[in-house]
Amino acid sequence: MGITKLHGVALLVTAGITGAIWYHQPSSPDSDQEPTASSEEGTLHILYPQPFLTKPRRRDVLVLTPWLAPIVWEGTFNRDILNAQYVQKNLVTGVVTFAVKKYVQFVEGFMSSANKYFLAGHRVNFYLFTDNPEQIPHLQMASENHLFIIPVQNDSEWQDGSMSRMDIISRYIRSQFQYEVNYLYSIDIDAQLFEHIGVEIIDELVGTISSWQYTACRDNKAYERHPESQAAIPKGEGDFYYTASFYGGSIAEVYRLTRACFKGLMEDRKNGIEARWHEESYLNKYLLYHKPTRLLSPEYYWDEELSWPRIIQVKRMCSVWKGGKK
Repeated sequence: MGITKLHGVALLVTAGITGAIWYHQPSSPDSDQEPTASSEEGTLHILYPQPFLTKPRRRDVLVLTPWLAPIVWEGTFNRDILNAQYVQKNLVTGVVTFAVKKYVQFVEGFMSSANKYFLAGHRVNFYLFTDNPEQIPHLQMASENHLFIIPVQNDSEWQDGSMSRMDIISRYIRSQFQYEVNYLYSIDIDAQLFEHIGVEIIDELVGTISSWQYTACRDNKAYERHPESQAAIPKGEGDFYYTASFYGGSIAEVYRLTRACFKGLMEDRKNGIEARWHEESYLNKYLLYHKPTRLLSPEYYWDEELSWPRIIQVKRMCSVWKGGKK
């Protein structure tokens, strides 16, 4: 699969969906068989273990927030069931990532792993923004995958690109992405996938719990505390601390999120205020007052500088080690 350098993207990953799954085809029009629920066109049959209300798969972690949003951990879902439901909806999911300045070096590792593990078997559009399109290596993608490279200006004021990413994402949603994808996820380029990340991540508004902050009390989390900042979260407030390295949701919800965060960022910049963790601070403020409908556990973006605790049964995606600098 070739690479097209345009202001558009479509990366589609193909892989087999495993499991005991089959479709029941309808009888011919001349058949004497009476129609039943199981004979409807496209009826899907799946064999899987029966769930029991009194036998939860995970007892060691929180799997539901106080606002009834699921927290996705290994062992809390059956991907065969989710795949079967997802394919019936004919959806397209997009991924936005930025390779600006020195981060071009991470493109090959991220894209090759995403090609293998991200929503395998489903249509995915990858949008790769870079200030050095000529430095992007040739990438051999799966037959259904398309990688489009979108040039962006090298802004010397960027904090490694983060100061402008929210604005770029929202503008491209309005001009292009809304016509091409149903869901959109932003993922940092300096990461690699090691296990499948599937349709269990799909929901209206999705945040990933930071691997650095998942055990901290709310007053010890790395929220912005400057009272004049648009990202400020007062003491005594806060749910989880979300990483800006992986978030997303429906195209409409991600548009609202990115516009709100960029608006707050620009208001702070006008007043000479710089939030502690840049776009991540505004993301956490937004998700505090606009609760995510699904949370991804730290296994979905683990930092390799950390030890591997027992509750993390699988590390699906990890930041790339960069000599002590995340």
